[in-house]
Amino acid sequence: MELSLAHPVVKAFMCGSLSGTCSTLLFQPLDLVKTRLQTLHSNMQPGSARVGMVTVFLSVVRTEKLMGLWKGVSPSFVRTIPGVGIYFSTYYSLKQHFIQEPGPGAVEAVLLGASARAVAGVCMLPVTVIKTRFESGRYNYGSVTGALRTVCQTEGPRALFSGLTPTLLRDAPFSGLYVMFYSQAKNALPQEISMSLYSPLANFCCGILAGVLASLVTQPADVVKTHIQVSPNVYKRTAHAVQYIYVEHGFQGFFRGGVPRSLRRTMIAAMAWTVYEHLMARMGLKS
Repeated sequence: MELSLAHPVVKAFMCGSLSGTCSTLLFQPLDLVKTRLQTLHSNMQPGSARVGMVTVFLSVVRTEKLMGLWKGVSPSFVRTIPGVGIYFSTYYSLKQHFIQEPGPGAVEAVLLGASARAVAGVCMLPVTVIKTRFESGRYNYGSVTGALRTVCQTEGPRALFSGLTPTLLRDAPFSGLYVMFYSQAKNALPQEISMSLYSPLANFCCGILAGVLASLVTQPADVVKTHIQVSPNVYKRTAHAVQYIYVEHGFQGFFRGGVPRSLRRTMIAAMAWTVYEHLMARMGLKS
């Protein structure tokens, strides 16, 4: 089946890609700080003072200059432009086929968001692995394509799918919970606000609330995913990474990097959904 540029699914893909591109460029520094926080303790001696988000931020600026905060933005773009497009076009397609008016309920919203994210996550996982390594500061890749080639030659193609389980355990529940919280919060808005000029701002606030709640629930899976993708030779299985984090750093180790990740994921998701819905409305489509 051929899809023209006028097809609703193609429009959803284009709107999603544009919204994801804008949000990624703005909030990439938070993702880099999150990755550094999650991997930093692997090189620290027992009893060392705990390093916080601001310390890592200033350290990156001091040693790698201001633009060092955008390290990994290239693979982020390579992942985001098609990845968010795949997510929103899958979400739109599933919603049109399986959801009746007036819209998805709580359970349906979870299934919609989780399914769309699982599809996009599997498709873009190789680029996600490269992005995580770029941000960790442990690898000196020159480009995304060069990094993909190097990993395939030295570690095998399978390394590009390292962390698949924790990635899906993080992304699918996050997206499912986000869509549920977001849709329920929007439904609770008074109709006069939903139909006013302030509706994009109201939707953005609903996205902030949904993002914070979903981020807190899925933070442990993000920490495990980062460890596996940065050191795939050390952690052969997801259970090994979980055991290491718990033994070395206790329960709180699963929430390391939670503040920058929560800020970034919340702001990106809120902005992406706000821009996506606005663009879809401008095109005359119901998101």
